[in-house]
Amino acid sequence: MLPVLFALCGAISNALATVLQHRAAQTVPRSSGFRFGLLRDLARRPVWLAGIAAVTAAALFQAVALARGALSVVQPIFVLELPFALVIASAMSHRNLSRRAWAAVACMVVGLGLALGAAAPTPGTMHVPMSRWIPALAGCGAAIAVLCAVALRRPPGGVRAACLAGAAAVGNALTAALIKSSTHLLDKHGLEAFLTAWQTYGFAVAGVGALYLLENALQSGPLVASQPALTLGDAGVSLLLGVLLYEETLRTGLWLVPEAAGVALIVVGVLALARTPLTSTLMSPKD
Repeated sequence: MLPVLFALCGAISNALATVLQHRAAQTVPRSSGFRFGLLRDLARRPVWLAGIAAVTAAALFQAVALARGALSVVQPIFVLELPFALVIASAMSHRNLSRRAWAAVACMVVGLGLALGAAAPTPGTMHVPMSRWIPALAGCGAAIAVLCAVALRRPPGGVRAACLAGAAAVGNALTAALIKSSTHLLDKHGLEAFLTAWQTYGFAVAGVGALYLLENALQSGPLVASQPALTLGDAGVSLLLGVLLYEETLRTGLWLVPEAAGVALIVVGVLALARTPLTSTLMSPKD
């Protein structure tokens, strides 16, 4: 229960960070390619720094959750970041979400509960050999490269934002997998093992890279395009990494039916939120 609570706190913190970062990203000039000075420009804006503080808090919540819970339990909970982000954005704009939006939020919550309850993920091993890390790192790197290549071929807008957010989602999932490994080393073998483990520096690099991709995604198009790709992509890739890397298990057989129904409810909720007129207005990028 404790990992779930910390994961929820992390999702709320990430949602706040996303809204603040989106607001800041829309105040800097757009470009046709990646802007390597983007983070420098954003660092001059207090609202972006507040978003980074929220990201830091989310990372701490996530680390505690991953240290005690399965990757395939903790990371899917972050799918709730989308409804949290929309609720926060509407509150900041002093506008109310429609009944349709609230129904979509309820759909996502019920779907997540149904999917996780039916799957009943169980913790696997904490020892991940390099023979499993190498293909995971290669696969994630290839997915990020392909998504970025597609994004660079598209003009600023929804498709580009979704591709960059998808790449950031892969980076976030990989970061979470590395955090789980490094926090285990910290817990079992102390600070020296944590500081000398390649996973510690790996999650730092992956995390910064994912943040950079997310900032470009938020600048490239509306949040209703980037946020679904970010949340659904993070949950899906994290579930896959949990099974492949940490040998976490999910229930199969007839349990696949309610699992699929839960996933379907989540997807329907995400799409409904993305098409809600009020949320489109709240999350559309500034010219």
